[in-house]
Amino acid sequence: MDARNRFSDTVREEMQRQIIGADGNEVFFSGMINETGIVISVTAAARGDEHSVPVNYAEARKGSVLIHNHPSGNLHPSGADLQIAADCAENAQGFFIVNNDVSEVYVVMEPIKPVVIRKLDEEGAAHYLSATGPLAKSSPTYEERPVQLELIKKIARSFNKNAVGVFEAGTGVGKSFAYLVPSMLWALENKERVVVSTGTINLQQQLVEKDIPLAQKIIGKPLKAVLVKGRQNYVCLRRLDDAGKERDLFSEDQEMFDKIASWAKETKTGSRTDLAFMPTESVWSRVNSEADACMGMRCKFREKCFVMRVRKEAADANLLVVNHHLLFADIESRLSGVGYDDTAVLPPYRRLVFDEAHGIEDAATSFFSENLHRFKINKQLNLLFRMRKSSMAGYLFTIAALATQEDHTAEAQEEISQIKNAFAELEDAATEMMENDFTVRLFAMNAARFGGVFAALSKVQQHIAKLTGLMREMIETIPEDDLDNAVVWETKSVLRRLDDMTAICKNFREWDEHPDSVYWIQRQRLSPAIAKNYDTPFFIQLFQTPLDIAPLMNNGVFEPMETVVCTSATLGIDGNFNFWKRRTGVGFVESERLLDGEFPSPFPYKKNLLLAIPNDAPFSNEEHFQLFVEDAVVRLVQAAGGRTLVLFTSYDSLRHACDTARTRLRLSGITILKQGDDERFRLLNAFKDDTSSVLFATDSFWEGVDVPGDSLSQVIIVKLPFGVPSDPVFAARSEQIQKRGGNPFMELSVPEAVIKFRQGFGRLIRRGDDRGTVICLDRRIMEKMYGRMFLNSIPDCKKMYAPLNDILGAVGEFI
Repeated sequence: MDARNRFSDTVREEMQRQIIGADGNEVFFSGMINETGIVISVTAAARGDEHSVPVNYAEARKGSVLIHNHPSGNLHPSGADLQIAADCAENAQGFFIVNNDVSEVYVVMEPIKPVVIRKLDEEGAAHYLSATGPLAKSSPTYEERPVQLELIKKIARSFNKNAVGVFEAGTGVGKSFAYLVPSMLWALENKERVVVSTGTINLQQQLVEKDIPLAQKIIGKPLKAVLVKGRQNYVCLRRLDDAGKERDLFSEDQEMFDKIASWAKETKTGSRTDLAFMPTESVWSRVNSEADACMGMRCKFREKCFVMRVRKEAADANLLVVNHHLLFADIESRLSGVGYDDTAVLPPYRRLVFDEAHGIEDAATSFFSENLHRFKINKQLNLLFRMRKSSMAGYLFTIAALATQEDHTAEAQEEISQIKNAFAELEDAATEMMENDFTVRLFAMNAARFGGVFAALSKVQQHIAKLTGLMREMIETIPEDDLDNAVVWETKSVLRRLDDMTAICKNFREWDEHPDSVYWIQRQRLSPAIAKNYDTPFFIQLFQTPLDIAPLMNNGVFEPMETVVCTSATLGIDGNFNFWKRRTGVGFVESERLLDGEFPSPFPYKKNLLLAIPNDAPFSNEEHFQLFVEDAVVRLVQAAGGRTLVLFTSYDSLRHACDTARTRLRLSGITILKQGDDERFRLLNAFKDDTSSVLFATDSFWEGVDVPGDSLSQVIIVKLPFGVPSDPVFAARSEQIQKRGGNPFMELSVPEAVIKFRQGFGRLIRRGDDRGTVICLDRRIMEKMYGRMFLNSIPDCKKMYAPLNDILGAVGEFI
């Protein structure tokens, strides 16, 4: 081949010069190619004789193509050349042989051409949502939002600059389209997959069913977007078939199992959400797909596998929509050795968008936490061996039947019994140690109290190790032809899960060797239906929780990804994002790679929202505060004619206030709804449908509640949402701050409370024409120095600090 088709003239001249300088002997070059495959630069890295030249591996690693000359003019590769070429293939490098005057070239291995990044036109991306763009032309009532156009340009710039973007976008800015449009354009222009991770199912569904189809119409280009759910959401046909052969597992749930089996024959997706009923966790967990029980290509149902089908769809997609939990499962797999260039839980990607990014720390903390309790361990033990009336069943008997050596069935049964007894001893020891507490953190000051717990943990660990050892001894003697038996795979999965449980036991006992984790025990109440089967209404859970997820997030997300965009309506505190950045790992990102910005809501808060605080309320730690709350809530609800969301930080306070309201408002025509009386989805629908209703709620209802219009005209925030000081993780993180000389209250308690307060405040105004009042019954917001951080972190609005009676009149007038 004519070398001019592969080398620039400058490179050919340089190579000729180097070969002449080596007296016509072989010279080894490392070269770089451009996007068309032409070698545009070379480095002479080694010189040899007329028959061979050594490879300079240090320089070789830098090049996209390795080149050497054959002085004989015979350009066909030798055996040694072919070996080097094979190594090049492994490293995605090319391998060329040239003659001495570099007029001819023999291409042994083609190089991988460098990817040419096509940067987005930031103004062009914003044009799609402008007053003269395609969306405006298709909708006569469309109104351009200048703040949205600024946001879309910033997000496009994050893609262009391989940046980490942190953008707070207030309600009504239109952040979903602001990140979807540049994400789609980037994916199509550069053939790079973009992943969008959200915190809630509701947002996932909105994106896939509504926003993404509309965004595709806006940009006018076809694009494949796939919603990816965790594999546990799909039925496994192999496990379903196996379970059908062991119907004793289901006892009173056999009817439900039969319904799932019938549905599995008809469903096109295999997704749990497509069931017409909600299966119990005990039934679904026996038939759903699980990574460690998957037989892969050995499975006889692989051609019909729902998970495989979704994976194939995801592999071809430009845009993937996932939740934070699934994303962290993928990140964990990549950090554990899969790397970032191959498929893990998700196909490979380097561009990531976090929506609802305020929840990243909680989501990561939850995912990377481990826990252990009796039901978790018994579930695995019962798969190995269980008694049903007078019959025995379980994988143990199949393994024993397949094994060709000594039968350990009796010993294994005994160890299973010993594990259950040891765990009962653990619960007794933990209950005695905890006395009247419901949560106890293990730390230096109280470690001496855990002696009985450690001893019981040791017994649990020892007996699990004996059981898994016996089972593995039997498995090792199973003939190779029988190793593909589904029961063998399921048993290996059980043993791996039991190994994980022994690791928790070991870590708990060696807690002081793991300063990056928080160890704690919780006593939790059983549901009445389950409690009737036990002597005590409580059970014990052991937890191992990351103390700080920031380093993990930096190593797993911000450092290896090319672009990470983080958006939420509530990231900042008092005008900056420092707290959120520090807690999530963004604080590790180099400043030159970081873009951020605040994009305020376009809604008229100054005109449409009144924030009122009664100045005659007792302080929240005073004796009569609860009585004041119960009276004030009733009177405020009456003033608004219902239409109120009441947010609490304590379920006991909620319960008492709700009972009072039900008594005093029973003849008012106002419907009282309480969290816990029904499922969240049905409660919210009832609240939306009844414009004279009031919803008493706590915790999860501070965010994710979207009730525009007349059904919600008043939000009552009973107390500033400070974390509970006795919460083990909160306490450990406070202690960490104190050890380095910081102020835990100002560096952790207040910032966390401000963000949650902003979430609760944001429940009221969901549309431009929404109007109403937010009443905060906690006057610390006005009278404590830190109160200004709460007030400075919400949109500018009307404010009133007056006696409750005056506020009641103002509520009636304002609404």
